[in-house]
Amino acid sequence: MGHVEIWVLTMCVIFQSGYGFYLPGSYPHKYVVGDPLSVKVNSLTSIDTEMPFSYYSLPFCKPKEGVKDSAENLGELLMGDRIENSPYKFKMYVNESEIFLCQSKKVSADDFKLLKKRIDEMYQVNLILDNLPAIRYTKKEGFMLRWTGYPVGVKVQNVYYLFNHLKFKVLIHKYEETSVARVMGTGDAVEVMPTVTKEGSDMPGHMVVGFEVVPCSVVHDGNLVNKLKMYEKYQSPIKCDPNAVSMPIKEGEPIVFTYEVAFEESDIKWPSRWDAYLKMEGSKVHWFSILNSLMVITFLAGIVLVIFLRTVRRDLTRYEELDKESQVQMNEELSGWKLVVGDVFRAPSNPALLCILIGDGVQILGMAIVTILFAALGFMSPASRGTLITGMLFFYLILGIAAGYVAVRLWRTIGCGDHKGWISVAWKAACFFPGIAFLILTILNFLLWGSHSTGAIPFAVFVILLLLWFCISVPLTLVGGYFGAKAHHIEYPVRTNQIPREIPAQKYPSWLLVLGAGTLPFGTLFIELFFIMSSIWMGRVYYVFGFLFIVLILLVVVCAEVSLVLTYMHLCVEDWKWWWKSFFASGSVAIYIFLYSINYLIFDLKSLSGPVSATLYLGYSLFMVLAVMLATGTVGFLSSFWFVHYLFASVKLD
Repeated sequence: MGHVEIWVLTMCVIFQSGYGFYLPGSYPHKYVVGDPLSVKVNSLTSIDTEMPFSYYSLPFCKPKEGVKDSAENLGELLMGDRIENSPYKFKMYVNESEIFLCQSKKVSADDFKLLKKRIDEMYQVNLILDNLPAIRYTKKEGFMLRWTGYPVGVKVQNVYYLFNHLKFKVLIHKYEETSVARVMGTGDAVEVMPTVTKEGSDMPGHMVVGFEVVPCSVVHDGNLVNKLKMYEKYQSPIKCDPNAVSMPIKEGEPIVFTYEVAFEESDIKWPSRWDAYLKMEGSKVHWFSILNSLMVITFLAGIVLVIFLRTVRRDLTRYEELDKESQVQMNEELSGWKLVVGDVFRAPSNPALLCILIGDGVQILGMAIVTILFAALGFMSPASRGTLITGMLFFYLILGIAAGYVAVRLWRTIGCGDHKGWISVAWKAACFFPGIAFLILTILNFLLWGSHSTGAIPFAVFVILLLLWFCISVPLTLVGGYFGAKAHHIEYPVRTNQIPREIPAQKYPSWLLVLGAGTLPFGTLFIELFFIMSSIWMGRVYYVFGFLFIVLILLVVVCAEVSLVLTYMHLCVEDWKWWWKSFFASGSVAIYIFLYSINYLIFDLKSLSGPVSATLYLGYSLFMVLAVMLATGTVGFLSSFWFVHYLFASVKLD
């Protein structure tokens, strides 16, 4: 067998194995009856403050073996996830009730204040079993609502109650052994790939396919508790009623924690165990609105094409049909864009800055497209936490080459092939966007450190990020710059006059058009934007990356079209300063996104409490908007540059 056949076989196995395609890093874990299952805890989160805190910052029970961090990737640390072990332990398919966990120390004044504050801020406890977050169902007006996690406690008539008894339900499904031979079909394949049987695989096993929790507030009898050790049975039955609370938090009194667990066989298959999370409230994806924006875009594209084909083509053909004499005569009374032929490629003001912005824009746009494509193909599922951000960082670093190449090549083009200063351009391109990002992140980080949140990036991670930036990103950008300096610069089709032509007075200021142009790309984005915002700030799972990819492609198309039309309009009124205008024509969509995020803050995150949370929100929004501006501006500029080059190359004016 050749290598290719083996490769194809392997791919077939991966794609067809019994339950369809597994996401990387999420294969079924088989547990035999009685196997230990341990619950992990993530940070406490709240959509009120947007600041995560460590689970053990509150006086909860600690595991016997001490608190240990679960291994995490860079993305999780940046997201503020801190996954630690917890004292909750189960045995597979063994129902247990009234298990005593621990009795906390007497609640101190500080702890009492902290507990009240966390309950007021609606903090949620997030538990994880076999990589599945705990889910909680509540009834509201006859509807079942799903939530991930459960609240720390509730406030009823000015008394604070703590949820100190948890009733777990673990849904399990029989483990189905998939032998490779069965997948491969019959015939020779069986000889090729013998079925692998693991020792002990004849034991019936189960997989965890669901994890539900019901929190209760229960009063325990102090006398029964005193002699108990962790995991011993509490002697009197515990009635867990989720609708009644009875355990008020009092200063100077200890809190007793207990739990119970029941296992239930379920029809849910392993690959669909995440479905419950993806059907969260309000995530019925608005197909209609996406189709709606699609129609608007195609309509726009049609208009743009018609304008171009008619005006540009008509101008060119009319010009070429004439004989020599008429051409000379026509040259004297040229209209519109043909008049600025000697100025259209005059270097813009601040050319170095333009090159740097375009280079960084290419890098960000490339990163967005590649990351979303990978996510749409299922490589960055919600099941593998933090992979999305890790992936984005990785692609951003690698694409430093593109940033350096584009920035330097554009610099040489503007300088008509002059090498001078390319190193400084490449160096600035490597530092411009990451530098601003670091500035914003550092300021926000000090705010988070001040409030002891786990959302603060640990110092070690900061050092890692700096090393990644200066040891990978910067060298790659310089390498790209070197290739850009070696590459042949783009030659202009027409010569630039010595003396700049005067721009006639315009009826209305050109920046108005440029600002208004941002509304069109924003229109294609804005529905998807709501979902993205909800997933970042409301803690919902965002998973429709296929849609996002379509929206991104449409956005690129619209940005290119809008910038083209505007550049053409400017040239027609003899305004030859098109370089920066073409960048901001599509880049101005960022202004609208920022306004939208402020609107989202005021109307959707009404509960966001405290100046720190609002500052965090605006800081992150600013960072996001800057990235969007660079990416969309780049698309606009490159399409305009191509258009102007094409336009003046196709007409002979001598």
